[in-house]
Amino acid sequence: MLFVGTQTTNGSKGIYAYSFNSATGELTQKGLAVEAEMPTFLALSPDKKTLFAANELDEYEGKKSGAVSSFAIDRRTAKLKKVNEVSAGGPETCHVSVDHTGRCVFVANYGGGSAASFAVDGTGKLSEAVSFFQYSGHGPKPQQTGPRGHRVTVSPDNKYLFVNDLGLDEIHVYHLDASTAKLTAQDPPAWKAVPGSGPRALRFHPNGRWAYCLNEVGSSVNVLDWDAKKSVFTTAQLISTIPEGHTGPSAPSEIVIDKTGRFVYAANRLDDFMVSFSVSPSDGKLTLLERTSCGGKTPRHIALDPTEKWLLVANQATDNLSVFARDAKTGKLSNEGKSFPLSRPQCILFL
Repeated sequence: MLFVGTQTTNGSKGIYAYSFNSATGELTQKGLAVEAEMPTFLALSPDKKTLFAANELDEYEGKKSGAVSSFAIDRRTAKLKKVNEVSAGGPETCHVSVDHTGRCVFVANYGGGSAASFAVDGTGKLSEAVSFFQYSGHGPKPQQTGPRGHRVTVSPDNKYLFVNDLGLDEIHVYHLDASTAKLTAQDPPAWKAVPGSGPRALRFHPNGRWAYCLNEVGSSVNVLDWDAKKSVFTTAQLISTIPEGHTGPSAPSEIVIDKTGRFVYAANRLDDFMVSFSVSPSDGKLTLLERTSCGGKTPRHIALDPTEKWLLVANQATDNLSVFARDAKTGKLSNEGKSFPLSRPQCILFL
């Protein structure tokens, strides 16, 4: 089973449930799992009983803010039942994540340029914000007129939270108290990207020592070495997602890593393609494998299915989900995939 979050601006009504056949790559829609407003990103609790959604709103309860919602998962009916919903503290809440204990939830607010943490009780109920951070400043590019919170990522050891700030070219680093969901700023407080990079997404390698930061504005990937003892990132590599000499618009959106840690995949919007990399086993650095079709336009999100035989793409502008076969030995993706209709898909979440 999987759930897909959507933009509810063009006929979509919320979060949709699907079954997936890993033998054939076929998706079967089970229907609307729950009606919700702008549930554009989804996260799953470690026990897989609760789903959290970032509600990417400009206004919530009369204030300039987005929201975060909690839902109980009914696997038998493929439905979601709302537990509760609280203010995210800032508008355009674009990302949500859960810590490894399931007791803490975090959000990034794109329009608000902020981030927040929340405690979760045994029923999946969210508290009001425990910690809230409002950023200020700007970057050198037109997309960076202010701070832009875009991703909240928990460290492999559950001791830190990282907030990708696309507007400030930084990853903010916080100590996490998982018993309370309280965040405390780390010193030094942030990793600095090359000005104009726009760090959007972050994924850790399975070994926990390397991380991959996808830069939306600069169309690139930073390979980062993570020192858990000193709690600092060090840049090991900067590699482009676009071909040399490329002059058209480009805005990478999402990055994933296979379970073996041998291959990395990124989606590139506006010029609309998938880019595949191989990973050096010695230092985590990337080598370009190929660029292939994304099966539509504006690939907002990608996910590997649990068998990792398939890669799924949520194509926002063409209202479809694409499914591509993947060769686990070579890491290569098929250039032709299956397509399934859905209005404004944003996030793919397997149970």
